[in-house]
Amino acid sequence: MTVPMPKRAPQLLFVGILTVTATVICLLLYALLWKAGNLTDLPNLRLGFYSFCLWDEGMGSLQCHQFPELEDLGVSRVGLALARLGVYGALVLTLFVPLPLLLAQCNSNEGEWQLAVGFLAVASTLLASGLGLFLIYTWKWLSLSLLGPGFIALSTAQALLILLLMAITVFPQKAEWTRASLSTSLRA
Repeated sequence: MTVPMPKRAPQLLFVGILTVTATVICLLLYALLWKAGNLTDLPNLRLGFYSFCLWDEGMGSLQCHQFPELEDLGVSRVGLALARLGVYGALVLTLFVPLPLLLAQCNSNEGEWQLAVGFLAVASTLLASGLGLFLIYTWKWLSLSLLGPGFIALSTAQALLILLLMAITVFPQKAEWTRASLSTSLRA
């Protein structure tokens, strides 16, 4: 026995998808711009995509390191550049997702819908790989309890990106596309 779907269920699902997309964008903006990419921001340790500050016992304050010193500490220049590219590239691609979604909904165009799916898939891959690379290179100074709100925001954004990708691929948009193509073929 099948349960009939409410009349406005596809529109409510679409609004939910747009809401989750806006939430992901806000989380990425918070972590990467507001928190300046810092995953740990403590009085004695600040580690982020653009700041690498460790506590110096001799000076009694945070000592921030730049790249010649970072390579001596074991942080690869290429690895950190790829981590930055991954997380900030995910932000840029996620910013492009709402427009193809809205165009696909308004025009009943499957190609625009697939473009949004592609943006989400690449953004999710970039965010996961960038965050993973950063954690691999900085794990000797970090522990799970030291990770702050920036890390929580990026992790939540990653989980929501995966959820969003699953929801968009399962979204029952194809029924509307077939109805639209039938109505245009009947007009011709």
